[in-house]
Amino acid sequence: MKVGILTISDKCARGEREDKTKDAIKEVLGISDFEYRLVPDKYGDIRSALNEMSLSCELILTNGGTGLSPSDITPEATASILDREIPGIPEAMRSAGIKHTPNSMLSRAKAGIRGRALIINLPGSPKGASECLSSILPIIPHAISLIKGEVKECGR
Repeated sequence: MKVGILTISDKCARGEREDKTKDAIKEVLGISDFEYRLVPDKYGDIRSALNEMSLSCELILTNGGTGLSPSDITPEATASILDREIPGIPEAMRSAGIKHTPNSMLSRAKAGIRGRALIINLPGSPKGASECLSSILPIIPHAISLIKGEVKECGR
């Protein structure tokens, strides 16, 4: 599966902080080959990166910008380009996250489909991104198969 990782961070984009979250995501997925982009917390930059990545990636994992600060606009930018939302994915991540920290309920993450790509917003911290991704990892291959039209019947 072709994976894209989009880091959304003003500090990383300015070179003030190293992006360790992309490495945490890469480790959970067990991959070494992926498309990577880094953009500041700017609505247009996020939208452009997601639109471009959705043309070549089957799975796009964003990290950063899902909280409550004024610059946290990742969910809004993501929702603006989605063809269809998948609310169960962020619900599952928040539910799993509460076992680690009550702050997980403050996440405004989105997930959905753009074209034939699955897009999921993850937290910006390496620990939060790893925990959230680990909690939904089992459903990702099936979701991508469904999006690509490879699965005709889901019932048993």
